[in-house]
Amino acid sequence: MMIASEEALVTSSYLDPVDIITACYGHTSPTLTPGQTFTEEQCLAQLAKDLVRYNNQLMSLTRQVQLTDQEHAAYLSFIYNIGAGAFSTSTLRKKLLAGDNIGACQQLSRWVYAKGKRLAGLVVRRQREQTLCLQGATHADLD
Repeated sequence: MMIASEEALVTSSYLDPVDIITACYGHTSPTLTPGQTFTEEQCLAQLAKDLVRYNNQLMSLTRQVQLTDQEHAAYLSFIYNIGAGAFSTSTLRKKLLAGDNIGACQQLSRWVYAKGKRLAGLVVRRQREQTLCLQGATHADLD
């Protein structure tokens, strides 16, 4: 699964690069506190809940668009990482809603900064997301 491999399992809470308390597979919550620990099973259960929530948000924000499986996977990874608020106002979403699937995918590579700093991990993640997304967008144009 793309998100699990991109986020990686961390069984204790930590501050992410933008100082948000995070745990498990990139899970964030106002109830997390520094120093909490979790089992792998707890983290997998939380990931499953988070995926349902983020997938519902993605589907709501793209309900006018028929996404390919590849686009869906890429955008789910993206929205899981940046949040629904940022996705909802993004140029990426505007291009997607306008029918510019390839242009939307190409926007992914712009989202590589955290607190104004370009992060190597985000560059790699976005490249993977963009490659997957473009495979789907190219396929969508052939239908």
